[in-house]
Amino acid sequence: MITIKDIARAAGVSHTTVSRALNGSSLIKPGTRAKIAKIAADMNYVPNYNAKNLVTKKSNTIGLFFSSLEQGTSSSFLVDALKGIRQMLNENYMLTVSGIDDMSGLDSIHPRRFDGILVMSQSERDNRFIYHAKAAGIPLVVLNRQLDDPSIPNVASEDRRGARAAAQHACEMGHRRIGIIEGRSGFKSADERRQGFIDGLLANRLAPDMRFFVQGDYSIESGRAAMEKLLSLEDKPSAVFCCNDDMAIGAMNACFDKGILIPEDLSLIGFDDMMFAAYTNPPLTTIRKSVSEIGREGTELLLKLMEQPDTPPVQRLIGCELVRRSSVSNLSNRKN
Repeated sequence: MITIKDIARAAGVSHTTVSRALNGSSLIKPGTRAKIAKIAADMNYVPNYNAKNLVTKKSNTIGLFFSSLEQGTSSSFLVDALKGIRQMLNENYMLTVSGIDDMSGLDSIHPRRFDGILVMSQSERDNRFIYHAKAAGIPLVVLNRQLDDPSIPNVASEDRRGARAAAQHACEMGHRRIGIIEGRSGFKSADERRQGFIDGLLANRLAPDMRFFVQGDYSIESGRAAMEKLLSLEDKPSAVFCCNDDMAIGAMNACFDKGILIPEDLSLIGFDDMMFAAYTNPPLTTIRKSVSEIGREGTELLLKLMEQPDTPPVQRLIGCELVRRSSVSNLSNRKN
């Protein structure tokens, strides 16, 4: 196996110079770095990361933990999160992905295993994990769920404001019987979106009709089942806000099966603006929440904390916005 000492002999420099050059040190002149890099490539040099980690006492591993990978985390949400995170991580870092609810204990969460941790959190049940990692001295950033503790770095979206915008839009389009398919019970995002929806109704002098509140769990299947319940009502809603786009897809399928046309017979609004939302039939009006941006900003913050541990904790809120497409009809000029 080729070592840096072999490269040093071939280049006529010290092995320290080779090590610095291969690690991009500014102490080495660009010409020397280029010469050493060419020699290393010609000799098919492969870095020994295990040996390097022993010296630096780093694992080069970032842990990404979701509240659950099985429940409440759609494939589109997972892909968007990984997309944003990977934009900030170079090839020197390995990213592991796990569900907190799958862990039997927290003994494996220690600084020798993880250089940093990202928690894509949905539930307050994650707090035990979060505070364990913090007590262990592992740099971490909590994503997706707004925290009340200012000592923990946090990047999340304004879910409540986004849901309020969804209700506001339905009202502006003349709807007065507006339903909601809620997110997974116990998840902070579900609570925030439910409350934002209610806030939007009240702001338009509409009393929430609890017959139109149906529980979902963020899955396509739950959206379908919830919409079937709403369609079974004698006095059906004219518009339904789905607390994520996956449930809106399920709701669309239920309407199709019943011969209900969207938006002619019933209007739909989603949340998240996942990639497929623009390609449904009709294209889905939804609230854009950039999961990839949350992942990107959170990873940038984590890398800074890893390099500068004394960096003061930051809490950032990323805005949501209404994306108007074709799934909401305008009833303003006719009776509801």
